[in-house]
Amino acid sequence: QVQLVESGGGVVQSGGSLRLSCAASGFNLDNYAIGWFRQTAPGKEREGIACISSFDDSTYYAASVKGRFIISRGGSGHAVYLQMIHLKPEDTALYSCAAARGPQTSVATSALLYYLSDHGSWGRGTQVTVSS
Repeated sequence: QVQLVESGGGVVQSGGSLRLSCAASGFNLDNYAIGWFRQTAPGKEREGIACISSFDDSTYYAASVKGRFIISRGGSGHAVYLQMIHLKPEDTALYSCAAARGPQTSVATSALLYYLSDHGSWGRGTQVTVSS
């Protein structure tokens, strides 16, 4: 089972930028679909915000982040990134990534985010705090 580690979180002012990393050792993430999720507080519903497919690197974004966040793969196959710009206080959350592979992961849509949420391997997350 792929083991993921997120990094890159921190405290940033409103309007600022951060780049999160989702890394795996010993696995080529190019073979996996990857999704980024966030949770504003323990017990709150987790929101799927971005994903990249395992087949053609197509991407999908939730409306809340579309136009501000970009998901991309690192060239080595060991990391996937989430570039975040124009951050807002409401972006404050614990950000986690999930990975999965198989036929269900070949197209980036909201359905892929649901699939990753239910069947993916997860990291522990990295905290992003946006101050106003």
